[in-house]
Amino acid sequence: MERNTKEDLNSAAFERLIKHLRERKDVQNIDLMNLAGFCRNCLSKWYREEAEKKGIKISDDDARKHIYGMSYSEWKEKYQKK
Repeated sequence: MERNTKEDLNSAAFERLIKHLRERKDVQNIDLMNLAGFCRNCLSKWYREEAEKKGIKISDDDARKHIYGMSYSEWKEKYQKK
């Protein structure tokens, strides 16, 4: 498989995971951490770190907004269980 094709597929799968997690607001980050060892915040951190490797500066807030589809504070207010 060509490198560009592989990267395109990886990117599409990642975006699909993000979409799935945005739709599954009932699944809390703590549930993800307990079952899978990562959560939405981990994904946003990895996203930011990969951007930095390419010389692209992304704030934690912007990276979280990309993963959550809204600001982290808004997501917590609307969907995080007490």
